[in-house]
Amino acid sequence: MPSARQHTYETEVVWTGNLGTGTDSYRSYRRTHEVSAAGLPPLAGSADPHFRGDADRWNPEQLLLAALAQCHMLSYLHVCAVGGVVVTAYTDHATGTMEETGDGGGHFTRALLRPQVEVASPEMADKARSLHADAHRLCFIANSVNFPVNHEASVTVAGA
Repeated sequence: MPSARQHTYETEVVWTGNLGTGTDSYRSYRRTHEVSAAGLPPLAGSADPHFRGDADRWNPEQLLLAALAQCHMLSYLHVCAVGGVVVTAYTDHATGTMEETGDGGGHFTRALLRPQVEVASPEMADKARSLHADAHRLCFIANSVNFPVNHEASVTVAGA
């Protein structure tokens, strides 16, 4: 049996929210941090504003949803390129639902991706719609989460 190819990823998260007394109390620190990886610009992170975070910084919940949307898009563009469908534009307005639990934790219960795809010609539209299923099956991130990732895709034709 051939061995699976493995890929390793590294990031660094550095907390920047110590206001002088550390986590002395729930209100004594900021949730700010920086997410970085070698050779890439840092992302300014925080908690969701509902959890005392800063609204002008990315939170982990948004990053998870963005990773799902990015992965689907990249898988979709691949299957379209291989399948002879010319995509000329792609936008996704994704939403995710997270539920808090009584113990202070929580979990995502679903994600809904809404890719809006534009293709080069009318004869590509039907195949473009069907390839979302293949992209979902290939998406590394969707295959790694324990909640449903659904799609409401639309396809239009350039210049139509």
